[in-house]
Amino acid sequence: MKKAVWLALNAKYSHTSLAVRYLRQAVPGSEILELTINDHLSDILGEVYDRQPEVLGIACYIWNIELVKDLLRLLAEAMPELTIICGGPEVSYEVEEFLREFPMVDFVVRGEGEQALAALAACDYEPDHEIGGVAWRDAGGRIHAGQAVTVPDITRLPFPYTPAELADEDFRERILYYETSRGCPFACAYCLSCATAGVRYLPLARVQRELEAFVAADVRQVKFVDRTFNANKKHFLPILRYIDALPRSCRTNFHFEIAVDYMDDEALELLARMPAGRVQLEIGIQSTNKDTLAAVARVNHWSDIAGHIGRLRSFHNIHIHTDLIIGLPGEGMASFRQSFNDVYDLHSNMLQLGFLKFLKGARMMELVERYGYAYMPVAPYEVIHSDALSYGEIHWLHLFEDVFERYHNAGRCRYTAQYLIERFEQGDAFAFWQKLTDWWRGRCYHRRGHSTAALYGYMQSFVSEQYGLPGGAGTLIAALLRYDALRADGGSVRSGALDWNGKEYQSLTAPFWRSDRPRRYIPGYRFPGWRRLQHMYQIEVFPYRVQPAGENGQSDGPAPDIEPVRQALLFDYTSAPLRICDVTAELEGRAGKNI
Repeated sequence: MKKAVWLALNAKYSHTSLAVRYLRQAVPGSEILELTINDHLSDILGEVYDRQPEVLGIACYIWNIELVKDLLRLLAEAMPELTIICGGPEVSYEVEEFLREFPMVDFVVRGEGEQALAALAACDYEPDHEIGGVAWRDAGGRIHAGQAVTVPDITRLPFPYTPAELADEDFRERILYYETSRGCPFACAYCLSCATAGVRYLPLARVQRELEAFVAADVRQVKFVDRTFNANKKHFLPILRYIDALPRSCRTNFHFEIAVDYMDDEALELLARMPAGRVQLEIGIQSTNKDTLAAVARVNHWSDIAGHIGRLRSFHNIHIHTDLIIGLPGEGMASFRQSFNDVYDLHSNMLQLGFLKFLKGARMMELVERYGYAYMPVAPYEVIHSDALSYGEIHWLHLFEDVFERYHNAGRCRYTAQYLIERFEQGDAFAFWQKLTDWWRGRCYHRRGHSTAALYGYMQSFVSEQYGLPGGAGTLIAALLRYDALRADGGSVRSGALDWNGKEYQSLTAPFWRSDRPRRYIPGYRFPGWRRLQHMYQIEVFPYRVQPAGENGQSDGPAPDIEPVRQALLFDYTSAPLRICDVTAELEGRAGKNI
């Protein structure tokens, strides 16, 4: 049999490709090659050439298709005898056009490719008959387009990861993708999941065995690609119970995409018991405009969404990621502002702002004319304008998203922002981020790179100019920015623009660290030495009570009016989530006076 290599061009090095691992298992003796879209084209070509495959299969997705097209042209020159197979969502539609544009491609695998590729390999990649799920050229050059297929019985697919991979220390630190089902019970117009009907599940006994393999290997994160993990309670609840029962020493994080409004009390109570960091939830909300949701065949039960996310947040043990899509039908700036504020007020750990994409095979393509859409003709096929949003507004929203990502989604300046939103914007979060975006754009900051430390200085300047609040030493804004900086980035970023405690405070805290008193706040504390101490713990004194009593760093922001009372806080970076303790009384007792 010909030597076959399956190529994945991932978005980042930390990602892994589930698809090529399934293909490796489907075709015995084949190999995989994983690179990234950040690699140089010439280096990718060289890596393929060094392996000297006779057959090369390429997984084609929205994030890599333009690079794949460039690679195909080079492969035709460098390796003219190579048999090339393309597969994935980016080539499963408009197949004949793709094969005409890229005559060096011999086959296109349409839809789910495991069985189709196995059948193609069985005839040594020289078919003389139609193969389900495979588009090909016959000896006379005629294109046989075929049809996209699914694997009806996914239980016949083997576990995609090998023992050697799971034993590899570097590999275990990457994101390992995994599925327990294929398909989705919903049919949202913007999503490719609407192209297939029904949901197919793996048996629970098998799922548990495979999760045990991940846990035994001590992998960092398992990211489930099930489109709606909680679609079937009889399936997902036993999986959650298994994860909950794992030893507390298990460090593996499990990431799920869920429809949170379909969770019930039993599931929520189970999640409440999870160790901190064990589970991570992604919740696609997309919009809160009912007419917009109806246009894309999506139903959101808003009161359940808001109530359930509020309960999840109260557990303080789960990272919650919410999503909005910019450019959905009928959602102009006023409507998006409302959707943004609605979801922002849920105070999830991350609020991702994505732009509507017109994916091949998705029903969104049928709505282009009705809603006056124009979109990019090349990947990522993002909206350019609609009858509800002009290009100028879309362009501005890209800047808005960039600023929001640098600050809010990176966990920076959250308390400062919340104070300003409550104190000056009457709770209108969009108004605050709109002003910061306009300020940022006015200084052309979107045209240059920025260090993380510089972001705090920018925020200080913005607050001074926009709200007339001083940011210098001893002020409330300076205190909030220091508090924010110590909460973000593991406390490793010390902006020179902020007024950090000096040597007089170091001499005050030194006896504390050498004593047994830290054990009152840090379980099992032992003095680690001064060099290690500064990376593990930090005490900072603030001229205001920036953290409400009992919050332990978990609240969403300060109250609009903060007492001008000095407060000493201990930040424990060895804890997940971050532990923050008020040690004001400890230091005042030592000093015999107010700190």
